[in-house]
Amino acid sequence: MRGADVPRHRARPRAQRPAKQGSPSHLHAEIPREGDGRADERRAADRARYVQAGRRAIEGRNRSMIENLVTIKQVSAHTGARVTIGAWVHGKRSSGKIAFLQLRDGSGYIQGVVAKNDVSEETWEAAGKLTQESSLYVSGTVKEEPRSASGYELLVDGIEIIQATQEYPITPKEHGVDFLMDHRHLWLRAPKQRAILTIRAEIKRAVNEYFDTNGFTQVDPPILTPTSAEGTTNLFHTKYFDEDAYLTQSGQLYMEAAAMALGKVYSFGPTFRAEKSKTRRHLIEFWMIEPEMAFVDLEQSLRIQEAFVSHVVQSVVSNCRPELETLGRDISKLEAIQAPFPRITYDEAIDFLNKNGFEVPWGEDFGAPHETAIAQEYDRPVFITHYPASIKSFYMKPDPNRPEVVLCADMIAPEGYGEIIGGSQRIDDPELMAQRFEEHNLPLDAYQWYMDLRKYGTVPHSGFGLGLERTVAWICGLEHVRETIAFPRTLYRLYP
Repeated sequence: MRGADVPRHRARPRAQRPAKQGSPSHLHAEIPREGDGRADERRAADRARYVQAGRRAIEGRNRSMIENLVTIKQVSAHTGARVTIGAWVHGKRSSGKIAFLQLRDGSGYIQGVVAKNDVSEETWEAAGKLTQESSLYVSGTVKEEPRSASGYELLVDGIEIIQATQEYPITPKEHGVDFLMDHRHLWLRAPKQRAILTIRAEIKRAVNEYFDTNGFTQVDPPILTPTSAEGTTNLFHTKYFDEDAYLTQSGQLYMEAAAMALGKVYSFGPTFRAEKSKTRRHLIEFWMIEPEMAFVDLEQSLRIQEAFVSHVVQSVVSNCRPELETLGRDISKLEAIQAPFPRITYDEAIDFLNKNGFEVPWGEDFGAPHETAIAQEYDRPVFITHYPASIKSFYMKPDPNRPEVVLCADMIAPEGYGEIIGGSQRIDDPELMAQRFEEHNLPLDAYQWYMDLRKYGTVPHSGFGLGLERTVAWICGLEHVRETIAFPRTLYRLYP
């Protein structure tokens, strides 16, 4: 009896003549020999185990690599050390035996230097295959380089390509606005677009910081509302089961209610206005910061507004200088934005405009050319106060000494960026509020809850709203607000 460890060998079959088609022997030849199927199954199982083992090894190596990645922002802490960075290729140039890779990873940029004589043939070939926006893991030694924008460069000794990109749509050449907006999901990777979004994020951080450290509570108003705060002509309508509802134009009315509970509150979120406007200042969907404050009059509100805007601008100057430089922004103009801000009345603005080539009758609102002309007289934002009641919202409190104007103010940004804040002292008298509803043809039953705020413990209170996108455009020095948000919604754009 043969040992269990000795393989048995099948006798070698004798050669057979080819069987004729359709003969019994031909049919027999097409039937697999006993055991062949099991052997195929074993081979398939072996291959599967081999592939899985390989995948586990690769995944384990990649996991280890990912867990030990260093960001470009962190390289200064690794001078002289070998690191691995996960990155995209922003650009590449070569001088024969040296390749220079412009790398980005979301935290910053760094140049990778690949010297042919100092790396393996495999690494040099990999560097040659890299195209714009190819993704890779790149390893090398961090070296200080004063001539570099980041102050450092990476002496590359290893490259693992994740994906080599082919025919990247946005190459370093001029493209039209429509093309760039159609490819907005890729345009975001451009240095200027990254700088804008970074500054926007810093503005949002500074907004929260100011209010959180000055006794305000953040409250989230609803997006779907049954009523309007800014008029009924520019509403996005939708069905709310069996009722009508609208996308919010403003959270102000709800914030007034919250202020009666918490004293000082603010909201920060998206709003929607169906304005068929194609100006450089307008978006359909935009973000608003809307504070409301109990026991605060107009003058106190103006002091809060100028302190708030000064804080936001100086936070950007302090924390986003590289991004401002990328945009070519004149930082000295931003450094001048310090409270207090100048104040002029609507009457004074009308007088100034009519003396400087404009014809604006009393009672008309100001347009962009008017605001620009006024702003050119100042190196910082200017308040225009006490507008006619006829051109302002129903909830604004009349001036007790002159009822035809209201206790309100618009903050006009310098350099032609127009109104960035609108605010007022709110009506706190229930009878006057009911009168305003009637004058504006607003259904009292829909606003009954808002009226209750004047019936149960009414107090003097004020509030304002700042448009985030206009503020980003001003601070960044942009020509159009469409670049101030990652995916803008304009009159003719819902894609991507």
